[in-house]
Order: sequence, then structure tokens, then C-alpha cells
Amino acid sequence: MASLNLTPPAVRYHGDQAVAPGMLDFAVNVRHAQPTEWLMRRLAARLTDLARYPGAQDVRAAQDAVAERHARARDEVLPLAGAAEGFALLPNLRPARAAIVAPSFTEPADALSAAGVRVHHVVLEPPFALDGVTVPEDADLVVVGNPTNPTSVLHSREQLLALRRPGRILVIDEAFADSIPGEPESLADVSLPDVLVLRSLTKTWALAGLRVGYALGSPEVLARLTAQRAHWPVGTLQLTAIAACCGRQAVTEAAAGAVRLAELRAEMVAGLASVGAEVVDGRAPFVLFRMPDAALIRKRLQDKGIAIRRCDTFVGLDERYLRAAVRREWPLLVEAIAEVRR
Repeated sequence: MASLNLTPPAVRYHGDQAVAPGMLDFAVNVRHAQPTEWLMRRLAARLTDLARYPGAQDVRAAQDAVAERHARARDEVLPLAGAAEGFALLPNLRPARAAIVAPSFTEPADALSAAGVRVHHVVLEPPFALDGVTVPEDADLVVVGNPTNPTSVLHSREQLLALRRPGRILVIDEAFADSIPGEPESLADVSLPDVLVLRSLTKTWALAGLRVGYALGSPEVLARLTAQRAHWPVGTLQLTAIAACCGRQAVTEAAAGAVRLAELRAEMVAGLASVGAEVVDGRAPFVLFRMPDAALIRKRLQDKGIAIRRCDTFVGLDERYLRAAVRREWPLLVEAIAEVRR
């Protein structure tokens, strides 16, 4: 494990930039090609309300659905325009020094650095676990993913809570937590004054174009987080989607999908290993793997109309790593890799 103070390379790069129309997409981690029919009907029913500003009733409905889903109080729930908005709001917490456990999603470091916050990357070595991690004691904000993007590693609740310190806020990025059966190790249902959990609904429910998510934390932390937030930050359709996707029926549907996804992931991991990929042990709906000729493979796959995520834009990884979303079309990816290597 290494501890670094550095500027992340190409932090504004994201997987969607690798995907052109018509490509087979393994670069983006959205679970489905489009939202479910019942969700689209629910959203369509609100189109006639778009002439009005989002109202307090819509905000409360979204908060109440999230609160019931995670056994939290309403004032511990903050609807967000995607989890990415939560990262953009982190500078409002006024940290003096932020520690980012890497490799990880790049938006938190980018938002904090842009606001003039000192950012320290704690870089984990393979297999990217928190065992023996050392975070600077003076870091008053710590950000860690669980499961972590892009490594797919799932950390234990005990390891995460061990990062708490007096005067420090611990931020857990749980954007992919609902893709793991049973959501083990999640802290979404734990009310602590210094723990902030960020969740996304865009991945599971194919809503990347709508931007929906939420934060869970103490009322005091949420108030600080939103101190300079714009009016009406979350629109009517977004609030409707949050309420819908956190309802009991939706949660049950997502849980069943997570079981199927885990089975598919196991098959995909075995397929990648069969063509020489060194797969990182993880649980997320994507697979991080390493190959000595990964850069060439990625370019050749692109020529074949297959998009895969480069990983040299993540702190702590290099061009030997690739990330692939779990898709039922994984045999096509494995076959294409085998062809390139031959």
C-alpha cells in the first residue's frame, strides 16, 4: 500500500466516452438497456406536471420511500441528482484535508481539488483490500467506495467503521451496493453522526440520463452538505424515480436481479480467466482484470465494435488493467479477446 499526494490523471474521463452508437457496451455499468416498463409508465404519468416547480410533497415522498427502505428517519435522507451530485457537494463540508482510498471513482477527488481542498490518495495494492490501510490522522474527510469502482472489492463494515476518528466525516460510496445479493457490508441502515452514505439509482434502474440518487446521514451533516445548494436541485421526474425505485416492490425486484447478476458474473469471470485474464476478486456488477497486452486488446476490441473501460485514468492502476461490465453477452467479449491474443 502506498500513500500519495498527487493530481489524478484524466479524472474527467468516464466509461461512456469509450462507447460509440451501435457498439457492444462493456464500458458502462448500467444494468439494463432501458428502464423497466412499469418505471417508464410511472415517470410518464408525471409529464403533465412539468410546468410546475418540484414541490415539497414530492420531496417528502422521495425521502419517505428511502427512509423506509433503509430504516432511517426522513431528515436523514437527501435526494440527489445522482450520486455524482453528492460528490460535488462534499466541498461544502469544509474539509482541511481529504483522503481518498484509491483506486476509486474519480469524481470526489476532482470536486474536492477544484474547490481547493488538499487531497491525499491512499493507494491500495492488489488485491485492493483495506487490510493494514493507513489513513493520515489529520484527514477530516475520508472517501471510500463499497463495493469500490473500479476494483469491485467489497470491504467489511468493521473495516470501514475502523476509519472513523473524532472530527472526521467518513463518506461511503455505495453506488453499486444494491447489485450485491443481500447488500452485505452496507452502512445505509446505520445512523452515525460522522458517516455519510451516497447511493445511486441510475445503475440498477437504467436511469443514467435522468440522474437520480440520494445521501444518508445525520441532519447536521446533510445541512452542511447543502449549505450552498441551488434551489430546486432535483426535478419532479427525479423525485418520482427515487420514490418509485425505493418502494418495496422495486426493492424486491432489484434484489432478485442482483442474484441473477451474481450468477452471471461468476460465469463471466471464469470465461475471462480462460483467456488469460488475471481477475481481481470482487462482488460488483463489473470485473477488473489485468493482462500484459491490455492496451492493445482494448484498441482491437474497439475496432471490432466492442467498448471496454480503460483503467489507466484511475489513481493506482495502469494500462495493464481493464474493467468490463457484467453482461449476458460476455461470451462475445471473451471470444474477441481470444481472437486478438491469437
